[in-house]
Amino acid sequence: MNLAEFTTAASDYAAHVDALFALLSVISGAVVALVAGLITVFLIRYHRGSRAPRGPTPERVDHEIEIGWTVATLFTFLFLFWWAASDQLAALATPKNALEIHVVAKQWMWRIQHPSGAREIDELHVPANTNVRLIMTSQDVIHDLYLPVLRLKQDVLPDRYTYLTFNANKTGVFHLTCAEFCGTDHSVMAGRFVVVTPEEYSRWNAAQPEGDDLAHQGKALFHSLGCSGCHAPGSTVHAPDLNGIYGSNVKLADGRTVTADEAYLRDCILLPDKNRVAGFPPLMPNFSGSVNQGQVVSLVAYIKSLATQSTETRQGVQP
Repeated sequence: MNLAEFTTAASDYAAHVDALFALLSVISGAVVALVAGLITVFLIRYHRGSRAPRGPTPERVDHEIEIGWTVATLFTFLFLFWWAASDQLAALATPKNALEIHVVAKQWMWRIQHPSGAREIDELHVPANTNVRLIMTSQDVIHDLYLPVLRLKQDVLPDRYTYLTFNANKTGVFHLTCAEFCGTDHSVMAGRFVVVTPEEYSRWNAAQPEGDDLAHQGKALFHSLGCSGCHAPGSTVHAPDLNGIYGSNVKLADGRTVTADEAYLRDCILLPDKNRVAGFPPLMPNFSGSVNQGQVVSLVAYIKSLATQSTETRQGVQP
């Protein structure tokens, strides 16, 4: 990684972070200069043998100076907090119609899969000026995906999903790395972050080895594992209908109501008793030892596609 990775801003968020950092540096430098200047002046004026007055200090009853610097410091802090918090919250927001790319971290590599089914190892291709959402999980220990040119990093945890959303506006080949010590070869867990134009991304996708997209891979796995025997409409087994479940509110047997997001669907596959749906018996088998993280990603993608198909059918469009 070279210094240019830290001076190049490849997104609006990165530019905002750089501007905030510059302002903090200026304020910190001004405070240091003021304190150092006052110390120097006092050293010169009040050094031993100088003629500076050293009589009793008159008692002051006004506190304008103390109140002034306290209020100024408070409002400066509140302004910086508002700026940093608003930028951070904006970066955490999930835009609609974002390109969803799945990332599985493993000692010591990044395995990446695009919606089309294209796969990468230690490389991440994304189109410029496009909202991208990374859906990440770890196969072993805690990792941390760090994209210096975007000024973004996010912990990648085992047994749960974390997310990273961005919109890169500068094309080029940049660096990605793990920012969390994850074992003896942590330093080599790095790769390339490749930002290309949308047209180049489409050509790159088309040039990858042919294969089913994530949803179709998940569909094949869904049937091969026998899931369709319980969850298909008309099944004799009393199991929840998965059509349209993604993004909906689900009432659980313990009285809670949760949103069926990626994490919920993942837990239903690997920890079925954790969030059992109200009104259904505990018949769901535990697949934690039968499927790996990549297969879970495919299954979740297929179930998510059922929500899209259900919406299209209700609108009179054939899936």
